[in-house]
Formats: sequence, structure tokens, C-alpha cells
Amino acid sequence: MTQHDIKLPHRRLGTQGLEVGAVGLGTMGMTMAYGASDEQSGITTIHRAYELGVTCFDTAELYGMGTGSNEQLLGRAVKDFRDDIVLATKFGFDLSDPKKIGAALDSRPEHIREVTENSLRHLGTDHIDVLYQHRVDPDVPIEDVAGTVGELIAEGKVRYFGLSEAGPEVIRRAHAVHPVSVLQTEYSVFERAVEAEVLPVVRELGIGFVPYSPLGRGFLTGAVKPAAEYPADDMRSFDDRWQPGNYEKNLAAVHELRALAEAKGIAVTQLALAWLLAQGDDIVPIPGTRSPRRLEENAAAAHVTLSAEDLTRIHEILPDGAAGARYPEYAMPTW
Repeated sequence: MTQHDIKLPHRRLGTQGLEVGAVGLGTMGMTMAYGASDEQSGITTIHRAYELGVTCFDTAELYGMGTGSNEQLLGRAVKDFRDDIVLATKFGFDLSDPKKIGAALDSRPEHIREVTENSLRHLGTDHIDVLYQHRVDPDVPIEDVAGTVGELIAEGKVRYFGLSEAGPEVIRRAHAVHPVSVLQTEYSVFERAVEAEVLPVVRELGIGFVPYSPLGRGFLTGAVKPAAEYPADDMRSFDDRWQPGNYEKNLAAVHELRALAEAKGIAVTQLALAWLLAQGDDIVPIPGTRSPRRLEENAAAAHVTLSAEDLTRIHEILPDGAAGARYPEYAMPTW
């Protein structure tokens, strides 16, 4: 039996009973943001994830750009083992105007209900395991959002309430209305902003943490090229970390991380995921991939143990994370 065939250990997220494999799978890149999609490779990757013990599968209304395509792909892929896994999806955007997709927010209670019904239909299921607010809507009190999701939980349409990219005050206010099981926010060796204020709050309140983009949107795979070499429909073409100046600094850091990984006989991606898992047993990263081979590599990171010296060396290489902002200014979440 190889490392890639060992089933994942489980971790608990929050105190309401949510338990998943230690590494999940993000599906956004299967239909958007990383160039042309390939449905069959996505389905094959999802099936391999299930074989390896991945139980947390993450999607969102936004990932279908208003069409439901990402949720539909995931729903088709998991239909034969749906009851064995955790399906997480998100609401919170106004997708009515194609020109404003990803920019306009809408977390009004009636819209939450509308999106939830659509997601249930697209996923081909009678309940959503984790329903996240994708981004905090400044025009809708978080108490109204938490109350609406709480009603959906009482109705049996949702099991757990999640927030994404919420700050400490919003987390506390939401949690006071209905328990928040999990917070999803970007976190990796490249992006550390959550460490100062967000992680302490979720741990105080007993909320699990799901880092998205745990591999720096692919930069930590090492299979990268400068921004100008990506097509316009690939977010790396405008991501600040790929721009001249930042790109070279980040590439140099990845080379140093790779040297450390190779000394341990693992891939640099496994080093990055193992670092995240070492930050606490309440953390379950959701790296995204369309490749079954990459999926196997990512899942195997759950069996990697880093020493105190390894963790110190990683901090020396990236003491403050990557060079460059994680989003353009207009899209940067505000806590």
C-alpha cells in the first residue's frame, strides 16, 4: 500500500458535530478562474477524492457564474455516494447582471432562500451540509443572515452554518444568533492575515476553520509562469502575486520551500498543506485541482509530519507571506 492509498484521518470542524476528512476538495477551478473547464477530468478527480477518504467537497453558486454549472457537476459526480460526504456551498452574490458578477452582493433573507432552493436542485440533494455566506453584505445585518440560515437548518434543508471572509465582529454577532460551525477564509504560507485576529476568535467560539487557496492559487505547486503568459480568463493573469517584481520574489521563496520539501522526500505542495494542518487540528484545507494525480498528492499531505525545525525554516523563508496583495483593491474583503 502506498501513501496515496491510505485513507484520510478525520477532523472536527466546530462544536456542532461536523466531521470531515483532514483535506477537502475545492471545485471552483473546475468551471471558472483557471481557463477552459474539462468536466470529465473534474468528475474523475472527485471520484478519486472519495476513494481516498476526502469527504468535504466545496462549491458555490458563484462558481457557475449564475448558471449552476459547478454545483451541477459536483452533484452528478457524487450522486452514488452523496450520503457519505459533506457538501458545502455558498450564497451572497447578486448574479443577475453578467457585467457585475463577483462584485455585487445580495444576502437578503429572501435571496438566501432562493439561492438555497437553486443549490438543492443543482446538487441533486434534499439538504446542504454546510451553507456559507460567501461574502459579508454590508447592506444586510448579519443577524438577519444568521437567522435565515438558522430557519433553513430548522427546516432540514441545511445542516451547518458557515461564514466566508468574515471578520471578528461579524463572526461574534452571527454566532450569537445561530452557532457558526465553520469559517472559510484564505490561509496558507503565502497568506497569513487571519493569524492576528480571526483565528483567535474562531477558536474562542469553537468554530472550525477551512482555508481556501491553501496552495497560493497554484503558485505553491511551482508550475507557474509570469502573469502575461496566462490567458485573460485565468485569474493569474491579473493576480498581484504574478506581476513583475512580486513574481520573482515569490518564485524564489517557492524554490527554497522546494529544497526543504525535497530534503524530506515530499512535494512542495505537501509541505505547504502539512504546514497548514500543523497550525491546529481544527483546520481542514480545501485545495482545488482538476488532476487525480495532484489530488492524490494533496491528500497524502495529511500523513506528513513536520518537525519544529521544519516549521521554523518555513517561517524564515516566508516570515510575512507572499509578495503582492491577494486580491485587487476593489475585490479585497474587509474585516
